Amino acid sequence: MSNQLSPYQLIEPSASKPRRRIGKRIYGTALVVLMLILGAVYAPLLWNVDFVNAGPAAVSTARLHEARSYQVDPTLFASQEALADLYDHIALSVVSIQVTSRPQVSNIPGFGFQGEAPLQQGQGSGFIYDNDGHIVTNNHVVDGAETVTVVFYNGIWADADVVATDPQADLAVIKVTPPNDFDWQPLPMAAPDSLRVGHTVIAMGNPFGLENTMTIGIVSALGRGMPVGQLGESRYTLPDIIQTDAAINPGNSGGPLLNLSGEVVGVNFAIESAVRSNSGVGFTIPAAIVEKVVPALIANGAYDYAYLGLSGRTIDAELAHVMDLPNTLTGVYVADVVAGGPSAEAGIQGSTRQISSNGAQLGAGGDIVTAIDGMPVRRFEDLVSFLVTKATPGQTVKLTVLRDNAEVSVDVVLGKRPALTAQQQASSPSGEVSSRQALQIAVDATKDLLQGRITDRVVTQEDRNGTAVWVVQLNTSSQTATVVIDRATGEVLEATVQ
Repeated sequence: MSNQLSPYQLIEPSASKPRRRIGKRIYGTALVVLMLILGAVYAPLLWNVDFVNAGPAAVSTARLHEARSYQVDPTLFASQEALADLYDHIALSVVSIQVTSRPQVSNIPGFGFQGEAPLQQGQGSGFIYDNDGHIVTNNHVVDGAETVTVVFYNGIWADADVVATDPQADLAVIKVTPPNDFDWQPLPMAAPDSLRVGHTVIAMGNPFGLENTMTIGIVSALGRGMPVGQLGESRYTLPDIIQTDAAINPGNSGGPLLNLSGEVVGVNFAIESAVRSNSGVGFTIPAAIVEKVVPALIANGAYDYAYLGLSGRTIDAELAHVMDLPNTLTGVYVADVVAGGPSAEAGIQGSTRQISSNGAQLGAGGDIVTAIDGMPVRRFEDLVSFLVTKATPGQTVKLTVLRDNAEVSVDVVLGKRPALTAQQQASSPSGEVSSRQALQIAVDATKDLLQGRITDRVVTQEDRNGTAVWVVQLNTSSQTATVVIDRATGEVLEATVQ
């Protein structure tokens, strides 16, 4: 038998005493070595298990070593705190406006309520304008309101009176008696022309009734033009509109858009969206127009707009091709002048025929306006902007026009923009209602019947039982209204909504 020990023998030693002592020594040594090896391998695991079973203090200490905060540039924290401080300052002056109104009873045969229409609830936003209790909001927020209640940032409320409204700018002024011991803080207005595309702006208001909401974005575009007035169907254009991607939703109407100094750069009033909620395209009435219109509403109950008495369109590529104009020419093609209006009296010439929607039905002889009082006119909005923000009725302005390829200067004494209803506008010099006037009459007649924005309009001329009529079809996403209008009188003869 060999004296060499096998592993088996280490586990099961032989019966001889000398071998047993040697085996015990070897066994003990090997056991110690094995324990040291196992300890080295498993100690970290056992250490972690101890942490799992340890108390909160031990866990917190370990987490300090495992989870570390990202080292942010300190200027970012400063910007964050600056916005929070700005919110605290602005929120004091932004209000929620709650209104009750009663829909107008339609006078179209077969429509309308039997008896008095039920009250409807509405909600919008506004901001403190001065120390006399005046608050600025949109016309469409308080239009037709029977009661107006203002709720301040801290829940205090006050009943308000409507001082005056201006549908052409979609602005309104309401007034409250400031509550006792209330921190009444008017918001300052920004300087005109202080905005640039890309500037950071903040919208404040009450979207969907969620009071004291702040959103942030940038100025996406400047100088937009938008038709405003009753139902947004006016023949006048509101110029210099600010476009922003700051989130604006129903309920933000009338609230302020502000710069980083907390100054009001405009009043939020519209969005472009297929789903009636924010799509990143919001529109704001600029401070320059607010500063013109609001003081006049407070002092006189109305703002008098300067009036040229002409209609036209911006010269674009399509129009230039039809008229064989050079691609470097910019300006406004005069399609029509109002008989007896300022432009007509000054000798401004319109086209002998109207411009169709595709520019294919042009007549000859229309002037092209290229400047007003030396200010270049590149778009129709430039002309309107000058009239709204820089001119007053009775002022004489110099129009620079191209006529038969020659530049001509014409002095025009501006008039006061007429404020006529669609029915009054229907009384044209020819004694016949135009298609455009018929469209306005149809919109006014169905304003309480259609639920949703009008997406399509079709106007056709017909003869029904010897009567010349306009047939106007108005389509929304879910309804179609058909209105028949007497061409001679503007009377609504028939209306259906499906």
